[in-house]
Amino acid sequence: MSESNFKDKYKERFKKRTEEASTVRKIVSTILITLIVVIAVGGFSGYMYVKGALEPVDPDDNSQQNVEIPLGSSTSQIASILEENEIIKNDLIFRFYTKFNNETGFQAGDYQFTQSMKLNEIIETLKTGRLVKEPVFNVTVPEGQSIEQIAEIYAEKLDFTKEEFMEKVNDKTYIKELMSQHSALLTDAILQEDIRYPLEGYLFAATYPFYVDDPSIEQVVSKMIQKTESVVLPYTDAFEANDLTIHEGITMASLVENEARTAENRKKIAGVFYNRIGEKMPLQTDPTVLYALGEHKDRVLYEDLEVESPYNTYHVNGLPIGPISNFNANSVAAAAEPAENSFYYFLADSEGNIYYAETLEKHNELKAKYITGS
Repeated sequence: MSESNFKDKYKERFKKRTEEASTVRKIVSTILITLIVVIAVGGFSGYMYVKGALEPVDPDDNSQQNVEIPLGSSTSQIASILEENEIIKNDLIFRFYTKFNNETGFQAGDYQFTQSMKLNEIIETLKTGRLVKEPVFNVTVPEGQSIEQIAEIYAEKLDFTKEEFMEKVNDKTYIKELMSQHSALLTDAILQEDIRYPLEGYLFAATYPFYVDDPSIEQVVSKMIQKTESVVLPYTDAFEANDLTIHEGITMASLVENEARTAENRKKIAGVFYNRIGEKMPLQTDPTVLYALGEHKDRVLYEDLEVESPYNTYHVNGLPIGPISNFNANSVAAAAEPAENSFYYFLADSEGNIYYAETLEKHNELKAKYITGS
């Protein structure tokens, strides 16, 4: 083989190897780029999938979902229950999330979840046994409201009528269920024959947060009674020291609420009521007359005082048969721990100033000076 032929063949083989190497590099590059793109797309898709699974199922849906977590449920079982009830999007992601964040101590029970809840809110709820969420709305129930007025307040805010609310709170079967659940607060006294409404006075004045769009009447009432328990029951011993039952203490608090605006005057007036009870004098407080009449009036007339009712303290000695409204916490404090004084009478002028007297003669003088102007 001549030298020129050898060189030509060498160059041809070199050119071919170079072309093959170039092709290999192109193939490898293409494969690597493809893999990088696949990994990137897959990673991004995976990120978006996980991110989506961690978000609420429906941020705008605040309707309640009743979910039962049985006793002894594992995290996996809880995750499955939540996914089945459409409270979370993915049970596997929930399990990983709780594992990586060392979330444990979930409690069994009946829960009211919403699809708008975030994962951390659901987890905190399961750990504490209570709903942990920003309220959907608040309802304020002022002091001195009768149960009919409370029914009107809720009927304006929620998806039930005043009539439906009143029917429920007068249902004897329902009342007895509540009594079994709140036996320290709700006694047989609320079922006395002449009691107008069993829960009158037992639905505490406060601002109540609600975490679902459509709370039931039962949920509303339960929340309010629990609040009453938390405020009233600490005074149980104080009521007993004053020879009052819980029912009588709540009744006294409702009277004090309707007679004075300030904590100081409420304590003084409670002292007056105790003094009159001690002397077996009728309490003669006008708000009980209005309650007995079942109507609001700007002025109580002498003929109104004669209404025969166990609520009318001009007609009966001592406390009325039951509360006439709800009340403020300081009215309960006044009823349990009244100010000691020697007064038996009081009256309020048109500006709400209250004047006290030890005798009827002095009371009539104050009345002439501040009320009748004679």
